[in-house]
Amino acid sequence: MATAAATTTKKTSTKTTKKSPGAQDAIALLKADHREVEGWFAEYEKARAGTKKTELIAKICKALTVHTRIEEEYFYPASRDVLDDESIVDEAVVEHASAKDLIAQLEAGQVDDDLYDAKVKWLSEVIKHHVKEEEKEYFPKVRKTDLDLKSLGAAMAARKEELMSQLARIN
Repeated sequence: MATAAATTTKKTSTKTTKKSPGAQDAIALLKADHREVEGWFAEYEKARAGTKKTELIAKICKALTVHTRIEEEYFYPASRDVLDDESIVDEAVVEHASAKDLIAQLEAGQVDDDLYDAKVKWLSEVIKHHVKEEEKEYFPKVRKTDLDLKSLGAAMAARKEELMSQLARIN
């Protein structure tokens, strides 16, 4: 759940057209996350050792958990406010639910469990589909709006850092 300060930042940062100097563009941040996770999925497919697979799936699950949170807390609400057709946001939320279910199954399991590799493969496919739709359809629509992607990106980056720190303390 977003803190009151984060929610306030989110709301104020998405309503302004003033650009924040040095802030990372929200879409660039999300695309960088996509590339990072794609790389780890590719490594997982090549990995043979259980320890390497365990390490990779931990990275993938952590990254996807944080990524979905910042999208759901910041990017989706902000883009919903500026897009004429909200169905693309709704579809992304539903896709996240599928991914979260698979992530929970993987986190509760072990790499030598029956169907574990199949679940990783299916999560990879779900994410590939989601990324393709976001990058080919969703993000271009958002870019055509007056949404301040720099300020939004700065808020998302700060929240991402906070969530990554929280998860690092847990693990």
